Amino acid sequence: MKVYTKKGDRGETSLVGGKRVPKNHIRVEAYGAIDELISAIGIVRACETDEYYRKFIFGIQNKLMNIAAILASEGDAVKQLPEISGSDVVELENEIDRITGTLPKLNHFVIPGGNLSESFAHLARSICRRSERIIVALTQEGHYVPESLEAYVNRLSDFLFTFARKLNCDAENQEIWIPKIK
Repeated sequence: MKVYTKKGDRGETSLVGGKRVPKNHIRVEAYGAIDELISAIGIVRACETDEYYRKFIFGIQNKLMNIAAILASEGDAVKQLPEISGSDVVELENEIDRITGTLPKLNHFVIPGGNLSESFAHLARSICRRSERIIVALTQEGHYVPESLEAYVNRLSDFLFTFARKLNCDAENQEIWIPKIK
């Protein structure tokens, strides 16, 4: 099978189910941002040496693949895809709480850059936040997006922030921003 079909050469693409839309359609923007997030999280996983987190992050990537498929679908096509459930959100919350219990209290904003893995986790977090903004815009335009999907993406950015803090603390780095008041 060839990678190229030439069907998109005129600026259109197909959603799951066959509907053709412009490549700058809000739905394409949404699943495209999730695609970027999957790649960014892949870098975090590649940097990680702890097998537990490598598996946990791989699980996140799999859920994000499901999210991208849901965002690329309309109508009945969505019903045939794996769901993102409330238990997926709770799984992230539990991991956030577990990690947070091992970290010092945070009194300042964080400046990414303590080490590569922490920096990549923050990059993934910022892509996740952008993805969330696009998903919100998608719902505001009247497109169906499951609530649990929105909650998962929101909680994922919290996980990525918390995980970046863990990576930074594990490396014994202090990367905080303290504004200088005049």
